[in-house]
Formats: sequence, structure tokens, C-alpha cells
Amino acid sequence: MDRAILQQAEAIAREAIQQAGEWARDKFGRGIIVEEKDRFGDVVTEVDHQAEAILLEAVQRAFPDHQIHSEEAGHLGPKSDWLWLIDPLDGTNNYAIGLPVFAHSMTLLYRREPVLGVVYEPLVNRMYICQAGQGATCNGRPIQVRRAADLHRANIGWIQGHRVQQESRAVRLRQHIDMSCKRMLRLWAPTIQWCMLACGQLDGIVLYNSEGDDLYSGLLMVKEAGGVVVDFNGKPFTGMNSEPYLIACHPDNQQVMLQLVHDGLQK
Repeated sequence: MDRAILQQAEAIAREAIQQAGEWARDKFGRGIIVEEKDRFGDVVTEVDHQAEAILLEAVQRAFPDHQIHSEEAGHLGPKSDWLWLIDPLDGTNNYAIGLPVFAHSMTLLYRREPVLGVVYEPLVNRMYICQAGQGATCNGRPIQVRRAADLHRANIGWIQGHRVQQESRAVRLRQHIDMSCKRMLRLWAPTIQWCMLACGQLDGIVLYNSEGDDLYSGLLMVKEAGGVVVDFNGKPFTGMNSEPYLIACHPDNQQVMLQLVHDGLQK
């Protein structure tokens, strides 16, 4: 893996994602075109498309030989060891109803492993950046996951895929977490939850079958902030998976989080 490419990629992503964020911030709450994407209630807005155009143009100009997958545009570019995953507006449903909880996400993978993550929250001007083996930062300051002393006083993030809906197994687990912890948080903007965990603002995340362009920047952010990401059996999560079931937390909390999920699935 070429570190020079990573440094260049970070600079390109930082500039482009801030530009996309400025566009989204300026349009927020001003009346936008919203269209339904599927029967599950997911939506897309004109801001998704404009932000995506900004991010794609920057990547394609700088790295024409890299492959890209973007949420609205799909697969672009030649096959390559380098793959960009772009979520131009994570939290579109929130954005569409005027809820100020959304972000933009860019991830660069090398041979299916994330090596660069950039997440930007434009309304609060928070830029999260991580590189494999280099740690994670928010606005240039190092961030770190925290250890939860007591699960019953913990704040746990819940993330589920759009198609999960009210699947009985997911509902049971969700209810168990909600009853076992201080608070279960559902933002419908996954990258923000991953960054909150990386910053020590959440104590853990349970992800239920939610894979997409918003996933891998957050995974890398948590790992680089000292966290662990494992599947429901406790196996470290690497690479890519089209149907992930994951737990993320401080290493010292891994066993209690695994027990929490196991107990919830047995109900």
C-alpha cells in the first residue's frame, strides 16, 4: 500500500467533503425536492445528488484509475485494488424532515480493507479523519473510545439496515438492549454514531444487518480510536460483508457486549 496515495487521498477527500457539506448546510431547511427510493421508506433528495456530484468529480479527477461505489450513482471506474465508498448524505431521511442530524462519508479501501475514512458534519463543522495505523482525529485532535464501567449506565447505539424493518429477531434484541442499558440511541445516520463511539460519547454499537457506503469509514474510525469491532460470535471483523452483524466497543467491554447480544437473541 502506497502511503503517498493515502496522503493525497486524504487531502482530496477533506477538501471535497467540506465543499459538499457547505452545499448541504446552505440548502438545509429551505425546501428541497424529495423522492422515495423504495418500498421501505428510504428517500433521496436533490442535495444527495449535488453532494455526490461534488465528491465524485474530485475523486475521478485525482484518481481516474480507482474504482468507486457511491450510494446513488452505483459502481464507477475500472476494477482496481483501490475502492472508494461514498455516502453523499448519510441521514437523508433526517435531512428531508428538517432534523439536523446528518453527515457526509468517504472511505478508501485497499484490497477490500478500509485504509482511509473521512466523515464531515457540516452543521457543527466537525471533520473526522482516520488512516489505517495512524489513529483517528476530530478537527485535528486525537479521539479515543472509552471504557464503560457499568452496562446499565451505558449509552448504546443501534444501527439496522432499511430492509430489516420489524423483523422479530431484531425487535427482540432491540428491546433487550433498550431495557438493559441507560439509553439505546437510534439516529438513522450511522456514520455519526460510529464517530460518537470513537470520541467516547457512546459506549458501544450493535449493528444488525446494515451494510452500505456509510459503514466502513465508521468501522475504521472506531478501530483507529482504540475500539474493537467483532461479529455476534466475537470474531474480529475484517474485509467486507454484505450482511454484517456487529458489535463495537472498548476492548474491555467486548465480553459484556457479546453477552448482552447473546441474551437478547435468546429471548
